Amino acid sequence: MKRTGALLLALALALGACSGDDDEASSDGTTGTTADGAGDSGDSGGEATFPVTVEHRYGETTFDAAPERIVSIDTQWTDVLTALDAPLVGAALDPTVEGGRYPWQDVIADDVEAIEVGDAIPFESVAALQPDLIVVTWAITEESTYDTLSEIAPTIPLLGEREVDQWQDIAAVAGDVLGVPDEAAALVEESEALTAGVLEELPGLEGHTVAMANYVPGDAIYVVADPEDGASTFFRQLGIEVDPELVELADGAAGRAELSLEQVELLDSDLLILLTNGADPSEIPGYDNLPAVESGAVAVLDVPTITGLNTPSALSVPYALDAIRPALEALDAS
Repeated sequence: MKRTGALLLALALALGACSGDDDEASSDGTTGTTADGAGDSGDSGGEATFPVTVEHRYGETTFDAAPERIVSIDTQWTDVLTALDAPLVGAALDPTVEGGRYPWQDVIADDVEAIEVGDAIPFESVAALQPDLIVVTWAITEESTYDTLSEIAPTIPLLGEREVDQWQDIAAVAGDVLGVPDEAAALVEESEALTAGVLEELPGLEGHTVAMANYVPGDAIYVVADPEDGASTFFRQLGIEVDPELVELADGAAGRAELSLEQVELLDSDLLILLTNGADPSEIPGYDNLPAVESGAVAVLDVPTITGLNTPSALSVPYALDAIRPALEALDAS
């Protein structure tokens, strides 16, 4: 996917996700966190257990104690760490958003240093904060970047092979590494209770399909096409699945698929979530005739809100749910 399309679908780069499998813990009490699963606190009964080993895309990272200075170069990690009251000393800005922080991130402490991340990670700025943990996902495009960060401090990159981790997996890993697995589990439970409550209020959502798309004027349309993506998991909790036509189009590839403007009919899902980058959606050929547009089950969102859905987190989910509530209600009534 070209960078222009991905930039406006999630914090300036390409996207995807990891799915959770069964937890693993070694017999010596070490907490294991697999590349495609969440951590387990072993026989600790919910108490902190060290050392903690986190398995991820580039190998594994072991912690003998909870970190005391964390730098986050990822919005999901930033949100989870903030929600867990972790010792966050630096967090990346989104250069596409005024002020760099999303509306739900106003709870981030004022003394957390803002890190400007453009086309490359500012290693010197990260090192200057003297972290003992760096967390990062989409900003790493090559293993050499991970190696450089690891020379600064122990680093946790993407947990799996997709480009957007499920935030619940991030929370489980954060809980283990911080020594607060119970707090992390409660955070996930609270968020999932919120989405379950929406489904209870709007039972007509069950069994419908969704397309989440980024229209880049004069270029193409980029759509979430991976049913195991973090964004897809969010909608699945509402009883809504990624449109099967889009999954077929991706042909097993993780992340997003590109549609030409002549393929707009593939956005014929029951629910349409759309970023237009300031353009009038009606300029998309065939847009007004799409089923979701005709039924009113369409949400045209700004960059922060689409990011909150595209890379959901404990903090962004309530905000995003409020933003798309009218479209969900229209879908429920359809």
